[in-house]
Amino acid sequence: MLSDKGLSFEAWLFAPQLLELAEFANAVPDLTIILNHIGGLVRIGPYVNNSDEVLENWRAGINAVAQCPNVNVKLGGMGMRLMGFDWDKRSIPVGSDEMSESIAPFMHYCIEKFGPDRAMFESNFPVDKMSFSYNVMYNAFKKLSKDYSQVERSAMFHDNAASVYRI
Repeated sequence: MLSDKGLSFEAWLFAPQLLELAEFANAVPDLTIILNHIGGLVRIGPYVNNSDEVLENWRAGINAVAQCPNVNVKLGGMGMRLMGFDWDKRSIPVGSDEMSESIAPFMHYCIEKFGPDRAMFESNFPVDKMSFSYNVMYNAFKKLSKDYSQVERSAMFHDNAASVYRI
């Protein structure tokens, strides 16, 4: 129904559900799907002690979803506690250099798999505000994207969102 009405579907889920999202995306290839928060990577609670397995499963899920041309990924949500950075517990806030360095492996992996033409930086405010300021986040995104071309950066910072959301 969403596809028939020219609407899109925002998918906010957890990494173990990514393979199901890939199945769904393949079943409705005309539906534009936006995968939020780098696919819901969870690195807290029972997932802390098996980080290699968690990352392996997340990567497999991202690979599967990225194979679906109707899915776009939003690069953000890194300040949520579930991402496991613990920035919200610090007495001195994280800066953009450290944040950029910390999130780069996850962001670059998503960009590599989806391509800069289906990835877009996102703000997850006010939720992420518990971990860093908007300016720190935005500067971290600029720093981690510095090696991409101007066309790729424009796509990830603006053009893809304008196209996907038809704004």
